[in-house]
Amino acid sequence: MLSLLLTFFEIRDTMSELLTPTSLDKKEDRVDASIITELPIADYQDRPAEELFERIVAAKKNLGNQVIVLGHNYQRDEVIVHADLRGDSLLLSKLAAERSEFPHVVFCGVHFMAETADILSRSNQTVILPDLNAGCSMADMAAIEQVDECWDSLSRIVSAEDVVTPVVYVNSAADLKAFCGEHGGITCTSSNAKAVMNWAWSRREKILFFPDEHLGRNVANKMGFPKDDMIVWDPFKANGGNTEAAIRKARLILWKGHCSVHQMFQPAHVDYFRKQYPGIQVIVHPECHENVVNKADLVGSTEFIIQTVSKAPAGTSWVVGTELNLVNRLKAEQTDKKVFFLSPMVCRCATMFRIDAPHLCWAMENLVQGQVVNHISVPDDEKVLAKIALERMMALS
Repeated sequence: MLSLLLTFFEIRDTMSELLTPTSLDKKEDRVDASIITELPIADYQDRPAEELFERIVAAKKNLGNQVIVLGHNYQRDEVIVHADLRGDSLLLSKLAAERSEFPHVVFCGVHFMAETADILSRSNQTVILPDLNAGCSMADMAAIEQVDECWDSLSRIVSAEDVVTPVVYVNSAADLKAFCGEHGGITCTSSNAKAVMNWAWSRREKILFFPDEHLGRNVANKMGFPKDDMIVWDPFKANGGNTEAAIRKARLILWKGHCSVHQMFQPAHVDYFRKQYPGIQVIVHPECHENVVNKADLVGSTEFIIQTVSKAPAGTSWVVGTELNLVNRLKAEQTDKKVFFLSPMVCRCATMFRIDAPHLCWAMENLVQGQVVNHISVPDDEKVLAKIALERMMALS
């Protein structure tokens, strides 16, 4: 997997040499961290793109092996160009932990990703999120209080601890991962959800899958799981909107949650491209609605999509149903193929988009000054339990 990530170390070093040395290049010019105050983000917001680029490169050069920058596949180009590694969230977190020689990890992603990096990181590593407002609408659709209430409701009906395995998508808050660790559960990704479901059903009769109902349903459909044995749990309704009889019968309980990006793709979009471009290949993410997934030729994670299109023969045509930044990057890099975006609407991850060059520059230059901003730190008790759930999943790989 590591060979599939795009590294930018050589690009960084080359660009750094083009810059005029500044006082930032001299360690003796740094201000004592005990008296430094945080550089204000407002000073960065209106700076020209070229200036921000050069300042980020200079800060990285000054910090050297004190920092590693991770960039999620959905990031905008002005950020991803500075990433030392890019990929999906879990793989980036694992790689950061393996590179413990870097004491600072700047994660250009969203909040739950930085939390996962902190859970898996070494004790000497500090994880930084350039903008704390970079969250995830899907992750927010399942709060720990709601999951606790769901578990209590299930326990009154079917003895949850004995018959229900909680499975949480990695696109979730640390406290939900900790919940799974505490209750014999496990995490999953879009690429290993089938193996995780098989593991869960081998242990207990039922699965509580959260927070994305579409990933859970699409994987179960692919496994040939009976639809009559699935129910949806709405956290805003008593018993999730289900009868006690339906809960007793169900073997897969899907949380009512979704990705705000992938829900935008519609079956009519697939029909349009098939009509306009006969022979085109349709590839989508499993967070899409089942009506879209069922019309696609291929379904898989962001890494699967990138690898599949990249390795496809020259001259082939692809329409891709996932986040717009990723698709635009594929289109720019795979010039020997035709690559289209599945939706006529702009489907960007709005919260991921909050990580921009000003915030990255601000975080990096504060590090140069000895100031850690937006430190993501999962409480120790949550970290221990969440790591159990993550390690159960990684043991299946």
